[in-house]
Parts: sequence; C-alpha cells; structure tokens
Amino acid sequence: QVQVVESGGGLVQAGGSLRLSCVASRSIFSTNTMGWYRQAPGKQRELVATITTIGRTNYADSVKGRFTISRDNAKNTVYLQMNSLKPEDTGVYYCSVHARVDYWGQGTQVTVSS
Repeated sequence: QVQVVESGGGLVQAGGSLRLSCVASRSIFSTNTMGWYRQAPGKQRELVATITTIGRTNYADSVKGRFTISRDNAKNTVYLQMNSLKPEDTGVYYCSVHARVDYWGQGTQVTVSS
C-alpha cells in the first residue's frame, strides 16, 4: 500500500518560518521526483517546488529565495523549509510523488497571520 504523509503545518506570524515534512513509501520515493503544492481557499492548487532524484530543484516565482525543498533518500522524506512567510502563503500544502501516476498526501494546513 502506497502512503504519502505530510506533517509540520501550523499557524505562524508573518515573517516566521515553518518546515514541512513528507514521508512516502520507499517503493515510490527513491526513483521519482517529489513535489510540494498548495491550495488557498477559492483557488486552484498550484506548484510550490519540486525536486528530482538527483536533487535538481524548481520553484514557483512567488517562493524563490524564501522556500527550500530538499530530500533525504535514506528516510524517504522530502522537506519544505519556508522562511519569511507571508499571509498569501496561507493554504493547504500537499506533497506529491510523480511516478507513473501521481500519489498525493492528505495535506497539511499552513496559516500565516498578518
């Protein structure tokens, strides 16, 4: 059974930091690109960042310089370090494994207060 589980969300003031974690089943983690996405109320889900198996990263323009995606292949875990958070970063953050099909976690809520 494939599992993708996010954690680390919460409430933080603007300018603060949070680190999200996502643990995925080993069978799908080690050979696939991982991604973080977010969905704000009333908006479509959007890309935040992705990381390939060799560590190549891609970021949405809105988070460049503030967010960092990384992965620990030994722990089947991908992280999203979020600094200098803004109210517009509020939303549900989802982790995805881009295999032959996409696997998604249940999401973790991030709320940034002004």
